[in-house]
Amino acid sequence: MLVLLILHLVAALVAPLLVRWWGPRAFYPLALPPAAAFGWAVAHTPAVRAGGAVVETYPWVAQLQLDIALRVTTLSWLMTLLVGGVGALVLVYCARYFHPDSIGMARFAAVLVAFAGAMLGLVIADDLLLLYVFWELTTIFSYLLIGHSAERRSSRWAAAQALTVTTLGGLAMLVGFLMLGRHAGGYRWSAIAGAPLPGGGYLAAAVLLILVGALAKSAIVPFSSWLPVAMAAPTPVSAYLHAAAMVKAGIYLIGLLAPALAATGPWRPVTVTAGLVTLVAGGWAALRQTDLKLLLAYGTVSQLGLLAVVIGAGTPKAALAGTAMLLAHALFKAALFLVVGILDHAAGTRDLRELCGVGRAAPLLTGVAAVAAASMAGLPPLIGFVAKEAVFAAFADRPLVLAALVGGTALTVAYSIRFLWGAFGTRPDIPATGMAPAPAAMLLPPAVLAAAGLVAGPAAGRLGGLLRPYAELFGPVEERLALWHGPTLALGLSAVAVAGGVVLHAVRGSLAPALARLRSPMGGNEGYEWVIHRFDRVAIEVTGATQRGSLPQYLGTILVALVLVPGAAMLAARPWRERIVLWDTPAQLVICVVIAVAAVLAVRARRRLTAMLLVGVTGYGTAMMFVLYGAPDLALTQFLVETATIVVFVVVLRRLPERFSARPLRRSRWVRRGIGVAAGVVMAGLALVAAGARRTPSISLAFPDLAVAQGYGRNVVNVTLVDIRAWDTMGEISVLVVAATGVASLIYERSRTGPRPRRARRSAAQRDRRTVWLRGGATLHERRRSIVFEVITRLIFHTVVLFSLFLLFSGHNAPGGGFVGGLVASLALGVRYLAGGRYELAEAAPVGAGTVLGAGLAVSVGTGAVGLLLTGSVLQSVKVDLWLPAVGHFYLVTSLFFDIGVYLIVVGLVLDILRSLGTEVDRHIEATGGVPGGLAVHREGERT
Repeated sequence: MLVLLILHLVAALVAPLLVRWWGPRAFYPLALPPAAAFGWAVAHTPAVRAGGAVVETYPWVAQLQLDIALRVTTLSWLMTLLVGGVGALVLVYCARYFHPDSIGMARFAAVLVAFAGAMLGLVIADDLLLLYVFWELTTIFSYLLIGHSAERRSSRWAAAQALTVTTLGGLAMLVGFLMLGRHAGGYRWSAIAGAPLPGGGYLAAAVLLILVGALAKSAIVPFSSWLPVAMAAPTPVSAYLHAAAMVKAGIYLIGLLAPALAATGPWRPVTVTAGLVTLVAGGWAALRQTDLKLLLAYGTVSQLGLLAVVIGAGTPKAALAGTAMLLAHALFKAALFLVVGILDHAAGTRDLRELCGVGRAAPLLTGVAAVAAASMAGLPPLIGFVAKEAVFAAFADRPLVLAALVGGTALTVAYSIRFLWGAFGTRPDIPATGMAPAPAAMLLPPAVLAAAGLVAGPAAGRLGGLLRPYAELFGPVEERLALWHGPTLALGLSAVAVAGGVVLHAVRGSLAPALARLRSPMGGNEGYEWVIHRFDRVAIEVTGATQRGSLPQYLGTILVALVLVPGAAMLAARPWRERIVLWDTPAQLVICVVIAVAAVLAVRARRRLTAMLLVGVTGYGTAMMFVLYGAPDLALTQFLVETATIVVFVVVLRRLPERFSARPLRRSRWVRRGIGVAAGVVMAGLALVAAGARRTPSISLAFPDLAVAQGYGRNVVNVTLVDIRAWDTMGEISVLVVAATGVASLIYERSRTGPRPRRARRSAAQRDRRTVWLRGGATLHERRRSIVFEVITRLIFHTVVLFSLFLLFSGHNAPGGGFVGGLVASLALGVRYLAGGRYELAEAAPVGAGTVLGAGLAVSVGTGAVGLLLTGSVLQSVKVDLWLPAVGHFYLVTSLFFDIGVYLIVVGLVLDILRSLGTEVDRHIEATGGVPGGLAVHREGERT
């Protein structure tokens, strides 16, 4: 089974290439994966007939108790046949449906095959979390398929509506799954179904949440509105997703869970009531439609309501009838949608008010449509008749439900006749419709589906034997499927339903006013639009009231919430220790006083540069606290981060006014100070609470031994970053790369893969061959140059770079590492820029920041791949023993290369900042006639 999923994945990946080579003919080989799934299901028919199960299990995420657990029983076997068989025929149909010049055909092919694979995974998944993964994949792929014609607003709206409704339902379903799995101790449904379930409100809540997801996916009231709107999708999408595959996912989930949950309090009332309302409302709406696809769409909604009633009833008879109806509906509805696609292609319209004489012009197409529509109406000898009689027999002891089922079936008969009469009938008041002959490749798929429905009717006995194991999950099965049971109540009710449908169609003219009046005050689509617009309105009002553009207001709101919620909870619970040690040495007290004084002075400072330096003092004080607590790595990192931050601030402040803007009123100052003090006290209290809340030994106590045994290093901090918790580091550096790319892209107008700017122009001093300390220094404005700074930079730059490399290579066993080394190298580049300007920075780093960032990420990811190849575990360190003359024996750890990647990313990040906030800003200043380096000269005065 896993091979089938992989086959679909591979086909989806190569689909764009095949379409580029062969055009629409690429759909023929792309039909092979679904056909293989169909063939696999046929080959395992004996196991299903015997009531057995085909099981495959592969470990995946052990921490979440999530395995790739695949299991096929009777119901999933039937769905595999439908997903694979109908999917293969729809892909064959697409080969002639699309024109060679169709826009987006390659993407459509890939997404359709991927959807088939996701749907296959959904129906064979035994783990509920795995089922949810495939569930959401079908939601995403259906969104892309429905919105295929992105240039049309209707397609975009339909795709968004389907995505919104089904995703919200899926999230509710996930919560229900989690509740079931939490109680059962796992998410394997085959195990949960056999274990005792909790009673009372807990199980009822879980069942209701799961049913919300199932009803939303299968467009059951009140979630029906998205399916008719989704008819904006191409016809093959409607035939597959909305007749045979996606909308059946909710029905399949109800059928999968019903043997264990049908007896739960809310199960039958919800499924039966919602299903009956959907059956009648959808059938009545179908009678009002003039677009053939919409008529079939509302008919699909109606039939899905019928399936929800029958599958959700939770009795042996209903289960057998439900599976038969599930098969019948997929065959006739997919065939009819494909017929409508042929009509649309050949006649250029789907409006039944414009079609006339098609039956005479296309007799083969008419015959196929008549057979499929007869099965939909429940006429013998088709499988639709067999399933309809089984449904009536299953509810013979429930007269109210049975009456609603008969009424809904009469509506089905009426809109089936309306479909045939509107599409293929001849009317004297309408001119005959011109028809191009339908290609055989387009006619073959609906013909096969219609023929299958015709053959399955007489073979109902054997079919019932295949479906019986599922019905036996509910109890002993006395009923059997057959084309003829004799003069029974079900046969009489079937005749009544057919006669009622014929009468409804015959008096359609008289019913027109009633059809126009008898509709809900607000339709499903109008209701969805109203809800969406209300949410938009509320969002606008809330945004207008809260998003005032004031950063102090936003920060104050966040801090007040912090003080009120966690602070109040902390005061109420009083979870702190009885004895608190304020400091271990007097030096800690002195540093804390320095930090506090610097923070207070920073708040009172009026100059931006002064405030920045005072904030830096608080950072350096924190680094000294790390030193006193014996954490040299953290202290070194803190020192370097603060220094780099100061450099960045200097670059930014040159484009800002020297002083802060107008100070707030005295009263608001005290409010802000009060908020700050309260937030500080709450955070200190939370820190104390967190430090005293531990009840078990910390996992980090084992890190020193693990660092030596598995990471081959004595610096626990560095080994933790590059080995023990390398996945965390990988995520962090990925975020750094994304953030650097996003921020710099807001400033750059050009590509970042090359150096910006180019190397410095040769100055007059250089042309005279006189010695210069920095080549870029001569390009600066004379008022910005500092010869002392240039000399010092020239003398220390290379030493600082070498020191950064020393920290990089020694960090595995001593303080240092890739992050610290990268910061040191970055500071060296920052000094070069401050001393010599943007041309000097280009001399120091003649490579694009994007290139450095990409190379660093590639090196780190490549190290993980090497660990996978050598040890079978991603990012696992490997020790390599080496020997060199004059050096002797030494060893090399592969995590060093991971650290090199971190080093490059840090250098690339700071280089990106220097070039975006530095050189690009300089270039803009020069373009506007200012002085590069932020030294703007004005006639009224001068200001740095």
